[in-house]
Amino acid sequence: TLSVFAAGFFTGQVFDGSDAEAQGRKVFELRTYTAPDGRLDDLLARFRNDTLRIFEKHGMENVGYWVPADAPASSNTLIYILAHDSRDAATKSWAAFREDPEWVAVRERTQANGPITSNVQSVFLEPADFSPMK
Repeated sequence: TLSVFAAGFFTGQVFDGSDAEAQGRKVFELRTYTAPDGRLDDLLARFRNDTLRIFEKHGMENVGYWVPADAPASSNTLIYILAHDSRDAATKSWAAFREDPEWVAVRERTQANGPITSNVQSVFLEPADFSPMK
């Protein structure tokens, strides 16, 4: 599973989480955001002040958020994991999130001085049978 994760992470592939769903386990989504130079603090503020709450409103579970410890990624990268009940639930949650008037207003307000993301990667993960987190 680690090799599948690594391959997906480095190529940006999205893998089917149907095995996890069939066994009643959550589907996890690893997302990596790269901010333009000097905009990471703005991106972090948007998540801190608005995004996490709006995610929850649309059924997405906030699992964890990280900034890499080492340069150069420490100056421009946010990595986080969401949990969804299924891939279908993830698709529906993301659609509702993107159309939410509150999110649209937050996005417009936080990008008034230009984009705060230059790249977004998403990888769906399914827990290994021995994983403590399922």
